[in-house]
Amino acid sequence: MLVLGLETSTSRSSVALVDADRVVASASLGIPRRHGEFIAPAIRFCLEQAQIDVERIGGVAVGVGPGLYTGLRVGIATAQTFAAGLHLPVVGLSGLDVLAFQVRSTSRPICAAIDARRGEVFWAFYRSSPGGVQREGELMIGRAEQLAAEIQSYGEDVLVVGDGALTHREVLAETDAILGGTANGWPEAAGLAELALPRFVREETIRPDQLRPIYLRQADARIGWEVRGRLRGGVGAAGADGADGADEASTS
Repeated sequence: MLVLGLETSTSRSSVALVDADRVVASASLGIPRRHGEFIAPAIRFCLEQAQIDVERIGGVAVGVGPGLYTGLRVGIATAQTFAAGLHLPVVGLSGLDVLAFQVRSTSRPICAAIDARRGEVFWAFYRSSPGGVQREGELMIGRAEQLAAEIQSYGEDVLVVGDGALTHREVLAETDAILGGTANGWPEAAGLAELALPRFVREETIRPDQLRPIYLRQADARIGWEVRGRLRGGVGAAGADGADGADEASTS
């Protein structure tokens, strides 16, 4: 099965085509605030370079946050439009889950951390499990100092990955954590699609209009989606499978 992955929840945008055993094509852009300009041409590029007809795609996987408001809006809206036009099922996954999945081979506990701006971090803890990772606890948001305290109280050497570890390296370096670098700094569309593949196979999917962003800031949930315009089929309330409005446009 061929899956199209779209990940735009952070400052890095990426697109990938993934089948059961390989990444067929991928493209990424590390320039912030360019999600809208990048995503559609990147999809076309991947299809053209892989010489694949769009009708061969069997599902769309998209990052649903928590993350940057503008990027989330672009990614989810694109996934909704693309999937609805081709009558495809979709899977929405958290970028934190994807970050942990990308380092699933480690024997250490994993902390995925995404920069939430405003001096805050989104994070969650994981352990490797057969075929992937298992989340331990809830998705969290707080100051970098709070995350450092959580890591220090974990009782084990934790591997911290994501741009949250890069942005707040000075604070987190005071703990016993092993801090990942830029190679593990962002959730990638290829990892997203690979993580989503078993869900498509098991038919654990949703319709495009059922996609919901993940909110960890209630105020951003109301302001970001209700005032600035809803996604097609989206909602303005917090949801466990839904996104966070924490980008440059919503920090003032």
